[in-house]
Amino acid sequence: MDCASIECPSSQNAQSGRSYILTEEGNITMAESDVDVTTPEPVVEEGLLSTLDILLVTLISGVLIYWVMFRKKKEEEIPEFKKLTTPAPAARETSFIEKMKKTGRNIVVFYGSQTGTAEEFSNRLAKDAQRYGMKGMAADPEEYDMSELSRLSEIENSLAIFCMATYGEGDPTDNAQDFYDWLQEGDADLEGVNFTVFALGNKTYEHYNAMGKYVDKRLEELGAKRIFDLGMGDDDGNLEEDFVSWREQFWPAVCEHFGVEATGEESSIRQYELVVHTDVNMNKVYTGELGRLKSFETQKSPFDAKNPFLAPVTANRKLNKGGSRHLMHLELDITGSKIRYESGDHVAVYPINDAAIVNQIGQVLGVDLDTVISLNNLDEESNKKHPFPCPTSYRTALTHYLDITNPPRTNVLYELAQYASDPKEQETMRKMASSAPEGKALYQSWVLDSRRNILAILQDMPSLRPPIDHLCELMPRLQARYYSIASSFKVHPNSIHICAVVVEYETKTGRINKGVATNWLKNKLVTDNGHKSTVPMYVRKSQFRLPFKASNPVIMIGPGTGIAPFIGFIQERGWLKEQGREVGETLLYYGCRHKNEDFLYQEELEQFQKAGVITQLNVAFSRDQEHKVYVQHLLKKNKEQLWKLIDSESAHIYICGDARNMARDVQNVFYEIVEEHGGMTHTQAVDYIKKLMTKGRYSQDVWS
Repeated sequence: MDCASIECPSSQNAQSGRSYILTEEGNITMAESDVDVTTPEPVVEEGLLSTLDILLVTLISGVLIYWVMFRKKKEEEIPEFKKLTTPAPAARETSFIEKMKKTGRNIVVFYGSQTGTAEEFSNRLAKDAQRYGMKGMAADPEEYDMSELSRLSEIENSLAIFCMATYGEGDPTDNAQDFYDWLQEGDADLEGVNFTVFALGNKTYEHYNAMGKYVDKRLEELGAKRIFDLGMGDDDGNLEEDFVSWREQFWPAVCEHFGVEATGEESSIRQYELVVHTDVNMNKVYTGELGRLKSFETQKSPFDAKNPFLAPVTANRKLNKGGSRHLMHLELDITGSKIRYESGDHVAVYPINDAAIVNQIGQVLGVDLDTVISLNNLDEESNKKHPFPCPTSYRTALTHYLDITNPPRTNVLYELAQYASDPKEQETMRKMASSAPEGKALYQSWVLDSRRNILAILQDMPSLRPPIDHLCELMPRLQARYYSIASSFKVHPNSIHICAVVVEYETKTGRINKGVATNWLKNKLVTDNGHKSTVPMYVRKSQFRLPFKASNPVIMIGPGTGIAPFIGFIQERGWLKEQGREVGETLLYYGCRHKNEDFLYQEELEQFQKAGVITQLNVAFSRDQEHKVYVQHLLKKNKEQLWKLIDSESAHIYICGDARNMARDVQNVFYEIVEEHGGMTHTQAVDYIKKLMTKGRYSQDVWS
């Protein structure tokens, strides 16, 4: 037999001369014996099988049937076993209406937040509701089915508040994108829904508060009723003051609309309760991770805001040759991460706070920073169980999770005031947290203008000694910092380059304040005690894109570190040229203070010019002569050429850098160009540039 078989020797019988074989398929066959059997005398012929044969066959058959049936049963049971050990996760509650009904809430505050400020404002408004005999909840629109907004009228005295930040070129924040898309579909009936909107933006940007304005307008168009005017928060001025002023008028309007009165409770309302862990498995304690526990030890793609990639630093060099500032170039290795990026995208890095500041806070408050704690939400129905990953230590919270270097907002001062044992200090703190003109002025001068962070406030108010857990509850989350990527994926598929200036300055109180991220990055050596330095990072997509057609000319304007994305653009144009593609004119307008001090990437740029990749390199050295020369002055010298490229050759214009001054001045020059060489009025010129923006031919990557 050429098939694999199992032969049972005992099944061979001297009388029958047969053996019984179990084949691969599980069948029983008879095989002729290879033993020659003879008998000494004739015997009476028996049946086909002897009694012993029958017994043996029966026994073997029984064993086989049992084995086959047991195996089959086992195979059938495996899926059931898997179900028992790995149950499917419970469906996430996407109905905020059902949640509100279940928990007796009548106010929902949705936030569109990129940096955490809108979320912070939403939490404050939800907390406020309690003082007016109502119950509120802050909600991320990304986590809920927003089409249920039409059902809000099912809840008596209900109200939807929207704190909406604007991102980029008038775009919604990442977490509000789906909500924005839903609003645009335009088939919802929001009759009977009460709403109000507070917008967060920066007036130096072209599309100031565009998202908040759109939500306010669109909700009304869909039949919702606005019960209070749109609030406009300007981060170029004093966003906190704008919010407090709006909030002070908003709640009386709510009371009037619903016929309710304030309860008079102005005492502090804690959102979280402290749990101190005295006996905890340290493997279950967060040490800086943003999402999954131990995610920094076992990295798994995809990498995003909650799961950053630990990128090794492969280069960190000073770019400028002189001057008091430190301008740096960093390279992060993304090999094996599956991270892809395009020229113009941003890299987000998660910095950590200065250990010296963390230690001083611990010393001032007299606490053991290595105590392991959890802050648990008192509202058991809340999606947000902790203000930051818990359990963790105070040290980790202050180092990795909390923003301790920016001036605290007025709500923090208000809540902490109760812990000042000196009545005068308590009164000062409450005054700064009020909406009174005198209080606003005091907050502006004593906190904002003097750039006092929480440590400076604790140092300058000796009687203020709050419990550290309440302080940790109140401080906002430390946010990622975004940098324009200074490289092209086509040229550097395994690395991301950053160009940044280290922030360091003296405050009015004589303290030296340092930028959290840039000083942390500055000290990221390629190797630290034999280990590779790493930076938690991920890539955020941008609309700042090279033209689809490489043959389109590009006009790039980026003074200082505003040159960063253009290094990537130029690298990519050079790569395309090497591939034999037709590449249009590439003009760069760059500005720095002194040619011999801070002409960033001078050698690279001159090499690109020599190779014909940069067709025109225009550099303004603002302080190398008596009169300051900026990029806008160089643009004015080439008005006719620029107009020809824009009007006749479909050139794309890119501006990167300071929004408050440079971007505005450059835009005014383009208005002039269109007026003078396009024969248009100023109004027509403004419309012309706006149309370029709409078409994606006038793009800005700016900051204030």
